[in-house]
Amino acid sequence: MEKKKTVFTGAATALITPFDKDGNIDYERFEALVEFQISEGIDALVVAGTTGESSTFTDDEHRRVIEFVVEKTAGRVPVIAGAGSNDTAYATGLVKHACAAGADAVLLVTPYYNKATQNGLIRMYTEIADASEKPVILYNVPSRTGVNIEPETYLALAKHPNIVGIKEANGNIAKIVDTFALVGDKLDVYSGNDDQIVPMLSLGAKGVISVLSNLLPRATSQICRKYFDGDTEGSRRMQLELLPLIHALFSEVNPIPAKAAMARLGYTENVLRSPLYPMEEPHERVLISEMKKAGIEI
Repeated sequence: MEKKKTVFTGAATALITPFDKDGNIDYERFEALVEFQISEGIDALVVAGTTGESSTFTDDEHRRVIEFVVEKTAGRVPVIAGAGSNDTAYATGLVKHACAAGADAVLLVTPYYNKATQNGLIRMYTEIADASEKPVILYNVPSRTGVNIEPETYLALAKHPNIVGIKEANGNIAKIVDTFALVGDKLDVYSGNDDQIVPMLSLGAKGVISVLSNLLPRATSQICRKYFDGDTEGSRRMQLELLPLIHALFSEVNPIPAKAAMARLGYTENVLRSPLYPMEEPHERVLISEMKKAGIEI
């Protein structure tokens, strides 16, 4: 099988969605966030993903934020559009819109609640990939969706020319090793967990799709860059030094802590859409402390 084109190498930020005090999307701050990310050397941007609270978007909002980030990025880095759903037809419609809007790739989370069998996942992803004009990255996060993509399922899906990569966040290193053994030469694999960037790179990952990089795009990208440049010790050291901050960023359900952190930096109000609510004060106190220790000016 011919090697498929890589969408990006390094760190891609799973962008938060800035809201104003009334819970509306704040496009002025959204533009500032995009500019901050690019100026700090991020390698790609993911818009309308789960970190962006896309499950609470209206249909119009989902389409508009993809268009907006594509427009403001203006080709400077790849834009990957979150387009997953537990409704195959709806996801297909989002994918078609993302392609027409100029996204460089789409990210498809596994169906949640209604889940699917492994054969069902193959059929669903094949149907959506058939409709896509752009590369497809699969997103596996069983702690959030209740379904895991098995390594053998990846192998079957790797045959599709439009399916090019995996955001792997199952947390099971044994399964991840099996996945690399089966499809590491057929699909690009990205860490979906910030605390596993270096372990995944050591197995052959192309980088990370990151929550941490909302705050620290340059440092997150450097973890990858150092590793690729042969400075594995420097990469390892950065991973471990940032681990307390990473833990704080996941001390409550994502993106609650990320929203609190980015509000401190002025890129959003600390507003989430129900059923998510602002971070509990003891956890936020630890988060702010770890941000300061990481050298982030608040």
